[in-house]
Amino acid sequence: MANASSKEVFSDVTLTVDPNTFIEPNQVKYILTECGNRVTGTLHYEVQGSFDEIEDLFVKMSSLDRYVAAPNLRDSPLRHQQRPRSPTSVKAVPIVGVVWDFIQQRCSKELKRIQGEDVLIHKPGDKMVVTFQSHRKDPVRVHFARERFVTFYQRLATDLKVKTYRLDPQHYKSLQGQFPELLIEGSPSKDNITVTGRYIHIVLLEDFLRHCSSSAVTSQRPLTPQRVSARASGTTRNKQSDEEEESCPICLDPIKENTKKTLKCKHSFCRGCLEQAFKTKPVCPTCGAVYGELKGTQPNGGTMTVTKERSCLSGYETYGTIVIQYHIPSGIQKEEHPNPGQTYHGASRTAYLPDSSEGRNVLALLTRAFDQRLTFTIGRSSTTGMENMVTWNDIHHKTSRSGGTSCYGYPDPDYLRRLQDELKVKGIY
Repeated sequence: MANASSKEVFSDVTLTVDPNTFIEPNQVKYILTECGNRVTGTLHYEVQGSFDEIEDLFVKMSSLDRYVAAPNLRDSPLRHQQRPRSPTSVKAVPIVGVVWDFIQQRCSKELKRIQGEDVLIHKPGDKMVVTFQSHRKDPVRVHFARERFVTFYQRLATDLKVKTYRLDPQHYKSLQGQFPELLIEGSPSKDNITVTGRYIHIVLLEDFLRHCSSSAVTSQRPLTPQRVSARASGTTRNKQSDEEEESCPICLDPIKENTKKTLKCKHSFCRGCLEQAFKTKPVCPTCGAVYGELKGTQPNGGTMTVTKERSCLSGYETYGTIVIQYHIPSGIQKEEHPNPGQTYHGASRTAYLPDSSEGRNVLALLTRAFDQRLTFTIGRSSTTGMENMVTWNDIHHKTSRSGGTSCYGYPDPDYLRRLQDELKVKGIY
């Protein structure tokens, strides 16, 4: 029982809501009924459902404005003095700690560009959210900054990977200098390091560690995809010759003509290096173009059930709703998973798409992703912190019908486009 997930322990949960504690009580009932819940009670609303359903609903309710003073003052002339509301306040955006740490340490320029000169993006204390505030109290600027941050954050989170390696402590500092795009954490006195970075940089690091010698590791020469791409395209000249020398982006050695392999994306490699890289993932190590069909680590035996409803999603009022029910049962981890032989806890998730032509096209792509075992994986839950859990695998779903981006719901005008970009990264388009 101690290792059981919250969903399994609390299979049937009741949420009690007092609408009079909210500034807009009618909005409370609207959200409850909009989510398909049957509302009972008079002074209080009671909603029953699964742990996941009630958790999603609780997140939505938490985003609504509530009174600080007693609710019986809500009709008083002093109502607006109970909690001053800034005209620039916007909903906070939930974040994952590892992604936020990477943004702060490796994407500071992008973050400053999103903030501009007027908006402050801040993570308050230990809360796993970021807030937005305008120095000039300009609501237009702060809302625009929030939308840009959401787009940037979701695209980065889709591509970000975290890996652990065993490395000789004497090479720790030199490796940081050679791969400045990666966030390398650990101690020079220990042989384990944790590396966080975009997929292409992780691939370059792994290939470098696989092929380089100890003397190469101690070199301080930076190795970035930009520099490697320039060498691969033949722009590096031999100072002792007028002829250009093309180097393999993986091993960094000159490519011999009889072992050269050029992909459709026009990037060239040593044939052996490319074959080794494709064993990890069939994508171009330079640009990420997919060759072949990717297979993920989603546990076998899951189901994806699709139904349609007449009710609409916020922002898609002229269309019905596509409801996707995912179920991945619990089981034993295999060699491809983090802890082979140990049990993992399954998951049931519900997602929503508009029943428009674009929504139906996206549904077909999501079906392919599920069949290729790319939708879920096994790892650490970002909400509960529990290990050996079935989690989303960087394909973002809308699990709420309303509430906006901060509640993983609609409206979100750019969502379908972002989702297609995420799927394209995995070779599904």
